[in-house]
Amino acid sequence: MSTEISTRSEPVKPTGKVERGARRKLSYPMILLIIAGALLLLSLVRVVTDTGSLTDTRQWASALGLAVPIGLAGLGGLWAERAGVINIGLEGMMMLGLFAAGWIGWQYGPWAAVLAGVIGGVLGGLVHAVATVTFGVDHIVSGVAINILALGVVQFLAKLWFGQEGSAAAEAGGNDKQSPRMDELGDFTVPLLSDGLATVRGWDIFFVSDVAGVAGAAVTNVSWLVLIAVLLFVGTYVVLWRTGFGLRLRSCGENPTATESLGVNVYLYKYLALLVSGGLAGLGGAYLAVFVRMYQDGQTGGRGYLGLATMIFGNWRPGGVAMGAGLFGFVDALQIRGGGTVVHALLLLFAIGLAGYAIYQFFRNKRASAAITGLLAVALFAWFSSTETMPLELVSASPYITTLVVLALFSQRLRAPKAIGKPYRRGEGT
Repeated sequence: MSTEISTRSEPVKPTGKVERGARRKLSYPMILLIIAGALLLLSLVRVVTDTGSLTDTRQWASALGLAVPIGLAGLGGLWAERAGVINIGLEGMMMLGLFAAGWIGWQYGPWAAVLAGVIGGVLGGLVHAVATVTFGVDHIVSGVAINILALGVVQFLAKLWFGQEGSAAAEAGGNDKQSPRMDELGDFTVPLLSDGLATVRGWDIFFVSDVAGVAGAAVTNVSWLVLIAVLLFVGTYVVLWRTGFGLRLRSCGENPTATESLGVNVYLYKYLALLVSGGLAGLGGAYLAVFVRMYQDGQTGGRGYLGLATMIFGNWRPGGVAMGAGLFGFVDALQIRGGGTVVHALLLLFAIGLAGYAIYQFFRNKRASAAITGLLAVALFAWFSSTETMPLELVSASPYITTLVVLALFSQRLRAPKAIGKPYRRGEGT
């Protein structure tokens, strides 16, 4: 029997008809058209609400920075769940990476901190792999246990290594809640392109200047870790969807019994997936430490759970995870930098977007979904029209509210790996 798995993920119907409910892949021109439409909508809302920060380069640079740890956590979840293992322990793995980066960073510099953060996350992934793959522990139980265990471990070690009186860390400014500060990692700017986009931004031309403001964030004072994160997203797509290794790993999440019958070591692939998953989450934690140049207690702030949400919203694909992380990073940056007035402008943005989505659903004969989405759009527009700002409590919770709304709207279009979370024992299919 051949040990290779066919590269055809779905059988082709001999009649040439598309199965009802099948998902159509978006072409690159369609993706570019959607992005252009989103930018046009953003420009329109910016003009109507007179909220220039919606397309300001600094705003989008902040959004990009805030999206990176969420995106890395989501990418880590993608690796694990494509192999069939639910990884709800992403938050704990980020904590381990954050602490390891803070511990090593103040002694050996930021790049050593990045490496230490990855190693810390890998250790968390290894614990999850041993529990779920080797001993068959329920995936949710193991993930929750890792989150609780990681929180206790980092708080205990912080008191022991950073807050102990007379220690080198304490003398350097550390305490039981934070590590001493590390050196800056540095960033890069594309000189001519950055200056040119800044000039166009200053012209204040509808849409053109808005696009320049958004694009400027990608070429001005960009952290090297942001570039590494982008390369990891591209690399994940290439490895998982364009190589035999990736096909075998994804088959472990679809039908591990059939995969084993073709000679694939399913345990090995699940272990590798969880080690990569933990490493990516740990890198997200290291990014947080390098960003503020220290470890701080509670610094992850639930970003591991948001990463899990972006993975689900992104339909277990790297591009979807990137878009979800960008959305949540953008909303988070708005509530941090802009406050209630800027977040209030989002109500109009979401109202118009939901109205367009309702029309799209209506023409696809999804009348019930279109009606619900339309009513939500009307409610948001009425809220926007009757108020001038957002309460502070809602401003702080806006990233999490956005997460719930997005998942509720797109939950019917999701397709998780078939064997995700299911117990698997070697040899059970023979």
